[in-house]
Amino acid sequence: EKVIAYASRQLKIHEKNYTTHDLELGSVVFALKIWRNYLYETKCTVFTDHKSLQHILDQKELNMRQRRWLELLSDYDCEIRYHLGKANVVANALSWKERIKPIRVQALVMTIGLELPKQVLNAQTEARKPENIKNEDVRGMLVENSKGPEKLRTEKLEPRADG
Repeated sequence: EKVIAYASRQLKIHEKNYTTHDLELGSVVFALKIWRNYLYETKCTVFTDHKSLQHILDQKELNMRQRRWLELLSDYDCEIRYHLGKANVVANALSWKERIKPIRVQALVMTIGLELPKQVLNAQTEARKPENIKNEDVRGMLVENSKGPEKLRTEKLEPRADG
C-alpha cells in the first residue's frame, strides 16, 4: 500500500457548525468526489483516524446529510478502515501547520496625474511607427502578416471624447 496523493481544503462557513463525525464523513466524500475517475468501479480502502466512521453503515439514526453522503458512498466499492491518527505523521504535520491570516485590503486609492493618459497615447503612437514595428518584429510575424511595412497604420491615436 502506498499513498499517491493528498488533498485538503478550507471549511465553508456553514460547515464550521458540523459535528466532528459529519466533518470526518464529509472529508471521505470530498476525497471520493475528487478522485471519482480513478475510484469508480474499483475496490478502494479509505483510511480514517475517526474510529466511529468504520461503523457508519451500521448506524440506525442518521441525519439527512449523512444519508445523502451514504447514498454517494454506495456508488463506490470502498471499505472504511480505522488508522491511528498518531501513526499518520505527514497528514498530521500538514493539519497542524500554522496558518497565516490573510491581509485584506479594504480600499486602494491611486492618484493618476493629468498627463498620464496623454503619455500613454504618445507611447502607443510611437510603438505603431513602422520603424519601431520592424525593430520589435519577432521572427517577421508582424511584417509578414501585413501587406508591407510601409502600409502599416501610421495614424496618430486621439483621446476619446467619452473619457
